[in-house]
Amino acid sequence: MTNKRVYNFSAGPSQLPLEVLETAQKQMLNYENSGMSVMEMSHRSSAYQNIFDQTKADLKELMNIPDNYSILFLQGGATQQFSNIALNFNDKGKADYIVTGNFSKKAAQEAAKFTDVHIAYDGKENNYTHIPGQDELDIRDDIDYVHLCTNNTIYGTEWDYIPDTKGIPLIADMSSNILSRPIDVSQFGVIYAGAQKNMGIAGLAVVIVRNDLLETHKDQIPVLSELDTMAKKDSMYNTPPTYAIYMLGLVLKWIKKQGGLVAMQEYNVKKAKLLQDYLDITDFYDYPAEIGSRSHMNVSFTTGHSDLDALFVKKSIEAGMTNLKGHRLVGGMRASIYNAMPYDGVAYLVEFLKKFEKENKE
Repeated sequence: MTNKRVYNFSAGPSQLPLEVLETAQKQMLNYENSGMSVMEMSHRSSAYQNIFDQTKADLKELMNIPDNYSILFLQGGATQQFSNIALNFNDKGKADYIVTGNFSKKAAQEAAKFTDVHIAYDGKENNYTHIPGQDELDIRDDIDYVHLCTNNTIYGTEWDYIPDTKGIPLIADMSSNILSRPIDVSQFGVIYAGAQKNMGIAGLAVVIVRNDLLETHKDQIPVLSELDTMAKKDSMYNTPPTYAIYMLGLVLKWIKKQGGLVAMQEYNVKKAKLLQDYLDITDFYDYPAEIGSRSHMNVSFTTGHSDLDALFVKKSIEAGMTNLKGHRLVGGMRASIYNAMPYDGVAYLVEFLKKFEKENKE
């Protein structure tokens, strides 16, 4: 591990590429001979406008975002969008939510404050270990949109297909798997994501929205929730999260150097397979996410014994790893292996899993 850095398996804020951190370090005090840090720049300055514009251009290129979509850089993270979505896309006053984990559940609960929410699928009965097939979705006809979360960090499940919503706009929270693989943006009405998992640092939400959906908004909603206003002002109605946008720009440049989203997908599948294959052959660890529903970004597992789980976490820290403790809702352990987690880090974890099993198996 370089410079005594640990292998950081945090679900977010997550590990960043070392190259990105080193670039930010070099530019911290004097960005490109401007005599100041990016943190100190006016968001209206030409120097910062160049950063902003290039970041948008790189995101558009990497994700192949069509010209009829707007890219917004907003504050409040993905959670703010739980409200914004329901406030902005509310002509008919009805929306369907597919609940496959904790954050899609929270999104539905927030939206219910502003619109009639119907749960088109709820994975609660199977403890959110399953992604539903098309025939399991109960989607109404006369609604404003269908909402889903494409990757579930807590339970370690991920959509591997885009459901057919019969022309109804599909809105997706992609916070934890955006930029991990190619997607067809044109199949979504809105894509949003908090940056701190796979795109950069906390404080920024990226919203990609089809322009025809931005035509109107309801009166008497907070101005910073008016997505059409934010689009017209190019995310600068107020001061945007300038440094977080700059960090996103560095991450995008790094992904382009790796070969883009096709290369990232190949690398992420390879990393996940290494870890998942081992968990499947051992009877010491329990890996509850169903085959076919498993995430390439988050792997949740347990020994089945809380005392052993706690020992695992303790020993993993001593071994130079961190943030492997599972979410409080499910316990156990969780390895978040986003784009920036190197293959060597996953291999190191697998060797630790084997060693811990050997030392603690009855």
